This record gives sequence, C-alpha cells and structure tokens, in this order.
Amino acid sequence: MILQPPDNASTADGAIGQPGWKNPLAFDRNITAASLSVLTLGLGEELWKKFLPKYLELLGATAGIIGLFGAAEDFLDAIYQYPGGWLADRFGRRAALLTFLAAASAGYLVYFWSPSWPFLFLGLALTMVWQSMASPAIFATIADALPKGQRARGFTLQSLLKRVPMVISPVVGGAIMGAVGLRAGFRTGLAITLGFALITLPLLASIRLAATPSHSFGLVHVWSSFHRNLKRLLISDIAIRICEGMADIFTILYATNVAGISVPQFGVLVAIQLATSIAIYLPAASLVRRVGAKPVVAATFFFFAAYPLAVILAHDFGWMVFAFVVGGLREIGEPARKAMIVDFADAQMRARSVGLYYLIRGLSITPASLIGGLLWKIRPEIPFLIAGVIGLAGMIIFLSTVPGHGD
Repeated sequence: MILQPPDNASTADGAIGQPGWKNPLAFDRNITAASLSVLTLGLGEELWKKFLPKYLELLGATAGIIGLFGAAEDFLDAIYQYPGGWLADRFGRRAALLTFLAAASAGYLVYFWSPSWPFLFLGLALTMVWQSMASPAIFATIADALPKGQRARGFTLQSLLKRVPMVISPVVGGAIMGAVGLRAGFRTGLAITLGFALITLPLLASIRLAATPSHSFGLVHVWSSFHRNLKRLLISDIAIRICEGMADIFTILYATNVAGISVPQFGVLVAIQLATSIAIYLPAASLVRRVGAKPVVAATFFFFAAYPLAVILAHDFGWMVFAFVVGGLREIGEPARKAMIVDFADAQMRARSVGLYYLIRGLSITPASLIGGLLWKIRPEIPFLIAGVIGLAGMIIFLSTVPGHGD
C-alpha cells in the first residue's frame, strides 16, 4: 500500500520561492518537483492522448460511443476530484501523488493490451486517477509552498511545464503513427509513457511539505467554507467547460474527416496551440499584476467561446492553424483562475476545497460530450456552434457576477 501518513518535513527546508526572492516563477523545491512530475509524465501521455478518439474509431467505436467516452472522461474527472483532495489532506501530498501515479500506470497497461474499444473505458478509469485525483494535491502543494501573493506565479510555472509536452509530444506521436500506423504508433506511445512514469517516481518522492492539521469535515461543511466569489466563479466556469466538453473531443474528427487534415498535420496543430499557450503565460502573469485577475480570466473565457467557432470556419490547414492559435489563447488567464480558487480556500481543507470545486464542475458538464455526439450525427458543425454560444454566455456571467480579485 502506497499511502502513508503525511510528512512532517518543513517547507522551509530547501525552499527558495519565499517572499523577497525575486525569481518571477517562484521556483520552490516542492513546486518544482510537482511541476516536473507533470512535465515528465505528460511527455509520454501527450504522445497518444489527443489521438484517443481516432483510436476508438479504429477499434470500431461510433461517434455516439466516442461522445460517451468523452462524457465518461468528464464524469470520472468530476467524481475523482474530491477523493483526491481528501487523500492529499489525510495522507499528505507526496503519498497521495505516488498512489495516483501507480494507478495511472496500470491504466496505460490496460490501454496497451485492449483488443476492442470497451476495454478503453477501463483504461480511462485508471489513467484518470492521475489526471483528476492528482489535481487537488498539486494545487494544494503550490498553495502550501507559497504565500498568497505569489501563487499565481507558482501556477504559471506549473502551467508552463504542463504544456511543454503538449507542444512536443503530439508532433512526435503523430509522426510515429504516420510511419507505423495508428495501432502500432498508439501502443508505442504507451510503452514510452510507462518509461516516463518510472522517471516521475523519484520526483514525487522528493516532495517535502509540513503536515497541515486535517479535520473530518463533510462535503456540506467544505461547501459552506467557499467564498461567495468562488461560488460565482464556479457558475461561469461550468458554462465555459460545457462549451469545451461539447466540442473538443470531436475536434480531431472534424479536422481529419471534414476539413481534410492528416493525422500528422493534426499533431502539428496541437503543437501550435500549446506553443501559443506557453508564449502567453509570462506576459499574462505580468498583465495580471498590472490590471488584476478579472480582465485576464475574462479573456480566457472569450477564447474558450471563440475556439470551436474558429474550428468550423477553417476549411484548410492555414485557417486551421489560426483556429488552433485561438485555442492556445484560452490559457491566458488559467494561472490567475487557479490562484483565485486556492486563495479563497480554507487552509485546513485546501485540497478538499479544490476537489469539491472540480467535482461540482465536472458533474455539471458530464453530459456535454454525449450531447455533442448526438448533435454531430445531425451535422458535424452543430456541436461547435452551440458550444460557442454557451461559452459566450459563460463569459457574460463571469463579467457580471464576479468582482475583481481580492474585492
């Protein structure tokens, strides 16, 4: 059993991201370890992750099944969040993250040996443990290691390192699949991911954070501790993620089946999208310091709404590049939004608060991909159009209900 009681080591031991230190990205030892873990595992996962809908199609799944797969991903993302936060608060950040890595590794093996599409649902249930249960633990690690005023910079580092693999690996993965075929290329990516999981293991083991007193508060108590502005942010965020969930899983199908983009070209598009995200993180962090979080987060919500509309307006590779640049701009305010969440959370239930936030958000958006699949059958453009409208509504809700950060 991997879970153990929380560590008692102090954050001050080896921490360099303390107040007064001038590094704009706040390279605390614990944040660096957690962020590098996301980087290394992501280098493997992103070799095949964006191609999962195409792999499902190869194994005989229909558009409806692919939509159901997306809905299952959203549902698991939702229900795993709070247990992940509870485990991180109860057993410590390091022990929880090591456990989540072990479960994900088992999922990669299931994906590798799956003979037909139903087995991929089992693999999804395991791989999502890292993606979803680990999220509250990583959020809490950043919040534990940094004071309130520096957390947006900590999330900037985490976001940068998380997205570097999204630039590199889809191009490599697409090239591998183009060279040896989708099935063999997909499995090659999974084998490489297992190797990166071994590299991730000592990084997670190096995390040292002081134990935070943990009490057995229930969901209702955790919800009542939410700041009113966090509840308002959650409402607008739900609308934005419905927009994302309804269209994103079908983007590769639209690009390859409708717009005539090849699988290797799609890998390049994903790289362009993530390169755009990486390029804007540091300017966005500077912008937040000058104008506050609200306008930058609002810009993120605008680009979430614009992305699916830009995709269906693109009918060749050049215009699709423009659409994916718009998709990359969706990340402009993500570190600021994450900092909002942890700033409003009670320190004694920080990971659980993050987990509950994403539990509610995830359950709310679970049907989006399934609905998108049904709309796809009518006409491929329809889920993208409706997603754009819902995204614009989410941006308006945010602007009209959430005051500036710190108000």
